Amino acid sequence: MSGALLQVEGLTAGYGAAPVLHDVDLAVQPGEIVAVLGANGAGKTTLLRTLSGLVRSSQGRVLLDGEDLAGTKVEHLVRRGIAHVPEGRGVVTELTVDENLRLGGLWRRDRADAKKALDEVYELFPPLAQRRTFAGHQLSGGERQMLALGRALVARPRLLLLDEPSLGLAPKVTRHIMTLLRDLRERTGLAVLLVEQNVRSALSIADEGVVLSLGRVVVRNKAEVLRDDADLRHAYLGF
Repeated sequence: MSGALLQVEGLTAGYGAAPVLHDVDLAVQPGEIVAVLGANGAGKTTLLRTLSGLVRSSQGRVLLDGEDLAGTKVEHLVRRGIAHVPEGRGVVTELTVDENLRLGGLWRRDRADAKKALDEVYELFPPLAQRRTFAGHQLSGGERQMLALGRALVARPRLLLLDEPSLGLAPKVTRHIMTLLRDLRERTGLAVLLVEQNVRSALSIADEGVVLSLGRVVVRNKAEVLRDDADLRHAYLGF
């Protein structure tokens, strides 16, 4: 798709000799939120891990601003504007909130701007500002999710790969996270590729939805179309 920030073409990837993803095509435009939906085992997490360089693809291309990312090191992907918040959040529990957040700026060359980004994250998440000297293991589940998201934002990404942000969280915290993502998109133009089991929450903020089944894209359409298609929801999304 012309003008796409992220373009995925014919992507096949997996672990060892067993492919998990098969010929996946998708695109994310600047400032767009795309929800990746599907049952457990559909390949959603593998997709994000492949896009962030943690899993190697065997076929296909991943393009950022039209440039092939094949062979690009993870730290260079961060510098190019891709940030990945993995399932389980990836918080370093022995480090403090402040130390975890500073990890997000390790690859930033502009140290002054990294400090500014850190201050902005504390403004976005007041509970983190109040707990900046707390170790990661002292935080609640919601606070850890804020910390993982904040650490990614310190890198000032253009594209956020976000894996199951609502996992284990209370509905109120989930709504807060989803509202924040929508607000960030509107304020900064952040693009988000969102993997989420809470289909209703994901489609409430997404522009487009991509449904995976057994590693293949079976549906790709506007979020409102997916919300309104009862047959599709029952077949693939469980509601």
